[in-house]
Amino acid sequence: MMMTSTIISAIIMIMVILLNMLSKKSFYDREKMSPFECGFDPKNSARLPFSLHFFLIAIIFAIFDVELTLFLPLVLLSKSLDIFNLMLLISIFSFILLYGLFHEWNQGALTWVK
Repeated sequence: MMMTSTIISAIIMIMVILLNMLSKKSFYDREKMSPFECGFDPKNSARLPFSLHFFLIAIIFAIFDVELTLFLPLVLLSKSLDIFNLMLLISIFSFILLYGLFHEWNQGALTWVK
């Protein structure tokens, strides 16, 4: 078992080294490394500023989207829990989600225009 893993590791290392040697670019041109390759000088920067507010909205959406997927196992729990405990669990979880949403709303993270 140890011999097999050693041989596999050696083969992987050889393949990685060969890949790195064969895939290297032979030269790095200033024109090739620039964002524009058409021959014209760029009028403005290729790096546009990213909206921080849009990023925060996307993060909030991702957090609530992931938390909503936690509701899916509750279907499986419905077989093992009685209806009162299941409703209590769903109510507590929904309250936490709504509290987070109202908190973000009160902090102004959901408004587009300030």
